[in-house]
Amino acid sequence: MGDMLAGRVAVVTGAGRGIGRGVALALAAAGARVVVNDFGVSVDGSAPSTGPAFDVVREIERAGGEAVASTESVADWASAGRIVATALERFGQLDILVTCAGILRDRMIFNMSEEEWDAVLGVHLKGTFNCVRHACTHMRERRAGRIITFSSGSGLFGNPGQANYGAAKAAISGLTKVAARDLGRYGITVNSICPDDVAPMVVYLASDHAANVNGQFFLCYGGAVALVSQPRPVQTLFSDGVWTLDDLDRLAPGTVLQGVTNPAPPKEA
Repeated sequence: MGDMLAGRVAVVTGAGRGIGRGVALALAAAGARVVVNDFGVSVDGSAPSTGPAFDVVREIERAGGEAVASTESVADWASAGRIVATALERFGQLDILVTCAGILRDRMIFNMSEEEWDAVLGVHLKGTFNCVRHACTHMRERRAGRIITFSSGSGLFGNPGQANYGAAKAAISGLTKVAARDLGRYGITVNSICPDDVAPMVVYLASDHAANVNGQFFLCYGGAVALVSQPRPVQTLFSDGVWTLDDLDRLAPGTVLQGVTNPAPPKEA
């Protein structure tokens, strides 16, 4: 095991499979003790004695690391609190929170149900808030911490059939920016990943090497890690008074709308 994160304790949500599993394994390989959270349940709905979270814990332990499984749901306030409590009770502290947990209910907006909307927002957005809120109280008292949230290109740029997912991920971007400002003064950084192959960047952001990186977004794909620019005005019209429709019709096409294209132009029926 490495030592970049030796002595640190991490919580990784959605860590039983996919990206979350890769993040949990990478944090453990860097020396962190890890709470592996994944809301896996048995067929009858009871908490399992085996499952994805437990499988990842065994992988970490076989490699010489320390980990504990959590099967709580991030979408429930009290359950999210118990995820954080697991870290404190088992390891005595919490230094790193990585919020990978998420689900998909892809549907074109004109077919999406209320349940599909609520389910995705509940896990991604409320789940991220729940975990950040419970974790940051402890981190604030210790005046140290690393929080890495997960946004998405769907939230930044849009993706057909993902109104619920894109809205949740865009909202997580806003949450990340505000939390970075709220918590930065206490030695806590809050950054976000737009993922593909992300585990090394998560470890880096969780380490002392990134102590001054706060409120930033990183697009990780293939062999690339890109810093995503913050929204800013790029073309502006000014007026001494109130804009009229005639003024906008005359001036907007050659100024603020210059170069703007429709990302989904109409097709013939």
